[in-house]
Amino acid sequence: MHFTSEQRLDDGVLEREFTLGDIPGTLWTPESAAPAPLVLMAHNNGLPKAEPRLVARARYTAARGYAVATIDAAGCGDRPRSAADEQARADLRRAMRAGEPVDEIFESFIGPLVENAVPEWRTTLDALLTLPGIGGPVGYSGWMALGIRLAVAEPRIAAAGFFAGGYVPRAQREEARQITVPLLLLLQWDDEGNPRQRALDLFDAFGSKEKTLHANPGGHTGTPWFELEDGNRFLDRHLKK
Repeated sequence: MHFTSEQRLDDGVLEREFTLGDIPGTLWTPESAAPAPLVLMAHNNGLPKAEPRLVARARYTAARGYAVATIDAAGCGDRPRSAADEQARADLRRAMRAGEPVDEIFESFIGPLVENAVPEWRTTLDALLTLPGIGGPVGYSGWMALGIRLAVAEPRIAAAGFFAGGYVPRAQREEARQITVPLLLLLQWDDEGNPRQRALDLFDAFGSKEKTLHANPGGHTGTPWFELEDGNRFLDRHLKK
């Protein structure tokens, strides 16, 4: 892992950009010298790691005593996408304009995007846990499709917060039953592109003994800020024992 820049932000959080092979990432760490629990924070469906809402969540969480990391995995942010991915996205835009069904198009590029991203997230986790000032346990916050696959594959994840917005491939809907870690699911009740019943079915399928659903009115990007506060209390219960 090679750090390419760092800056101390006005909330005391240290923000460092890094590269790990071809993987670009950002790490935010608190002022405290004590080892901090680690939170992996993933954006949705290929958005960049510098997406403002993710950065705001990461800084808020780091200021409350967590090391927070995000990466642009394969096909995300500015990293190259395959010709098949680009064609699928073009087909998606055309289908949405025409009011046609889009699930199969989503499946054709979200499924591979998730599968290709998980090994890079695990490689990043290996590297992060060798750094001074970062300890376990590990939490996850963000994109649900990736989080399901990662929580199934990665036994070091002790708790997960999922955002219900975004398409979840069929494979991850099946894997939901294997999730057993404590879980917090955020659902925007009026998310125009994501049928709420599908999110409710997933919540029912999760195998976790402790799982909580928070539903709020509003569209895709309307998650209330207080949910971030509640999300940190959820992390505190399971990562700061």
